[in-house]
Amino acid sequence: MKSKNMMNKPSFFLLFALVAFAPFFAQAQEYAISFEVVAKESGLPLDDAQISITPCNCGGVTNSAGRFSIELPSDTYNITVSFIGFKDETRTLELTKNTILKINLTEEQEQLSEVVVRAKRRLDNVETPQMGALQISARTLKKLPAAVGEFDVLRGMTLVAGVNNSGEVSNGLSVRGGSLDQNLLLYDYAPVFNPTHLFGLFSVFTPDMISTVDLYRANIPSRYGGRITSVLDVKVKNPYVEKTKFSGGIGLVSSRLNLETPLIKDKLMLNIGGRAGLTGFLIPFFSERLKNTKANFYDGTFKLLYLPTENDQVSLTGFYSKDFYQLDLISQVGNINAENNQYDLQTLNGTLNWTHTFGDESNWRNIFVYSNYTPKTIFPEQANDNEIEYNAAINYLSFISEYSKIISDKFDYYGGVQANQYKISPGALDPGSGNSIVPVTLETETSYEIGTYANLNWKPTENISVSGGLRFNHFVFVGPYTEAVFDDVSGTILSSTEFEKGDAVKTYNSLEPRLGANLKLGENTSLKASYARTNQYLQNIYNTTTPLPTSRWKTSDPNIKPQSSNTYGFGVYQNLNNDEIEIGLEGYYRESENNLTYKPGADFFLEEFLERDVVQAKGQAYGVELSFKKPRGKLNGWFNYTYSRSLLQSQNQRLADRVNNNKQYPSDFDRPHVFNGTINFEGDKWNTWSFNFTAQSGRPYTVANSVFAIEDINVPIFIERNNARLRPYHRLDFSWKVKYGRNPNRKWKGDWTFTIYNVYSRRNPFNLYYSQRQGAVDSEVFLGSPLGTYELSILNSPLFAVTYNFVFD
Repeated sequence: MKSKNMMNKPSFFLLFALVAFAPFFAQAQEYAISFEVVAKESGLPLDDAQISITPCNCGGVTNSAGRFSIELPSDTYNITVSFIGFKDETRTLELTKNTILKINLTEEQEQLSEVVVRAKRRLDNVETPQMGALQISARTLKKLPAAVGEFDVLRGMTLVAGVNNSGEVSNGLSVRGGSLDQNLLLYDYAPVFNPTHLFGLFSVFTPDMISTVDLYRANIPSRYGGRITSVLDVKVKNPYVEKTKFSGGIGLVSSRLNLETPLIKDKLMLNIGGRAGLTGFLIPFFSERLKNTKANFYDGTFKLLYLPTENDQVSLTGFYSKDFYQLDLISQVGNINAENNQYDLQTLNGTLNWTHTFGDESNWRNIFVYSNYTPKTIFPEQANDNEIEYNAAINYLSFISEYSKIISDKFDYYGGVQANQYKISPGALDPGSGNSIVPVTLETETSYEIGTYANLNWKPTENISVSGGLRFNHFVFVGPYTEAVFDDVSGTILSSTEFEKGDAVKTYNSLEPRLGANLKLGENTSLKASYARTNQYLQNIYNTTTPLPTSRWKTSDPNIKPQSSNTYGFGVYQNLNNDEIEIGLEGYYRESENNLTYKPGADFFLEEFLERDVVQAKGQAYGVELSFKKPRGKLNGWFNYTYSRSLLQSQNQRLADRVNNNKQYPSDFDRPHVFNGTINFEGDKWNTWSFNFTAQSGRPYTVANSVFAIEDINVPIFIERNNARLRPYHRLDFSWKVKYGRNPNRKWKGDWTFTIYNVYSRRNPFNLYYSQRQGAVDSEVFLGSPLGTYELSILNSPLFAVTYNFVFD
């Protein structure tokens, strides 16, 4: 009996415990809290954001997608989310079900040197396998002294190692010796074919709308295709706002206005900004040679953000840019004689982006892109009121569908498909009411490109990480098209083949592997290596130092093959003094095929068969880049030095088609030595002083090999291309930003920005030109030479600018 009673006691106590503590067990049921932490201004996820939860005294950090999950018993919790450079966000949560918290962190306005707009790990430059990549925020760009008082994307990029332009007046960037059209410039996924205002002094991107800028120079991620040297990806800010906010600026050169406002609370938000520059009255102060020059421009960007559900995000971005300027430095194009040249350039872009987030750390996004670029050149005829117009256009459509997934902190991947349509109107000449010019309309070129791609990031060990990608492109050039066969001697057409609209004329297929690897040699040191193969089917052809609106855009066809390149890279990176100083040494080598350049004596203005005027050359570029960066502290900035070469070589059998007799020669963007330095001194909360200095080898140019006389006119003879160099280029810029209104609670905040571009009045040469000498003029310089060589400088004095910036919140 005793044994039986003892056996019953455990059962009794177990039953009693289940009944007595049932309410407690019910209360202790656990629910999941999922955090999504992003920067409010840019909408980008924040990696390593700190999450603290009380009273459990628990929490954690977000991953690279800005996410963190934890399961806790049902209770009331106080949650604090923090990230360096951002204001802390505190929430109180009564946890009674599985909950998703979206946290938008606001940037600390007074901690400029500490702000991190894009998610960036503490040792990002050491740990990631990505080589040749630079991520820079709009706030960092604002510190750089600009030419005319505004911060600027392209001007900021020219201070980065391996990035240059072709002079004071340059329509784009040259990256690691590549030509201007070999860079893919994206503005919220839409390509921009004319990226500059005011002859290249600053870019078309609406300043207050910019969130971040990513520059890829080495192993370009596989989601990008279509260019062989680099990608500059400019993102527009997402309007994560709860109340209306005005900001803008008033300056001598341009003025701008920006509005961020919620349209439907927590559902529909708008960010819109515009800028206008009426600068014609200022240009004569820059240079006497520009006294008859006019220049006006406008640009505007808007972004609508719609959040229909917790897992869906739809955005619509629109962009418009217009330039009008007049030059009297060039009065003849083709056979047209005019008093001056007037250029009217317009860009209209649109991007529709739908992103769906799944619950398993994965995303699916679908993007529709429209881009239309329409350059027009106007030639006012001499001695009458008639105007001759030259019109061209690029119409671009694209669809992108991409799926991405984060498996763990050590492995993630994405894959997708992209379909592009290119329609190019090469040129149409309208003589107006005149009868001395014959109207011409070149045939429209149409082509399609379909690309599939995949990319993965893998970290097999703590010291090794790998980034690998693969892209496959299928390109088709379709009719209508006339394919001609020419006589090698006379150049006359021997026969031709007509292709109807939609007929496949020529097809190109290409496979593009991308690879990056990183080996850590300790906590603060790493070695990186990279390889990328890329192809380019769209190019710009010009025979000046920088593209003019009359330059020709051309897709690949049976005669003009796609450009292709293989790029190799190796680098060593070191962080010092608790990551206060970042040092990098990076080398690269790029071999390329089918680089497009012009034949000797080419004139392809309104040329129907462009292949008769161009050459496809072999290219070689290599260099070493040393960079030193101090990103934080009152005194911050960077220095870099680059040694590099960029060379071209034609391989034509026909003597008339050879460039430099098929010998290797420097490209227009060959700069052996380049030094850039930027220093920001943040003395206090109210004053910031910035300096930047740049110096580089002079641009190559072609000097005449000899001179011969025709009817008492001395004509220079050019045999070798780019056989001399202009004087070295160097310049110092200064900026001073002054805040006022020391009450942090006031709604209206303003500051003044004073800039001086070209502080010590350096007369940097833009080009050289020849002129027939009259008698003994300048004989002490040119001696017995029948021609005089004169240097053209665009800016001969400092440019002073002042801008008032304001925010009403």
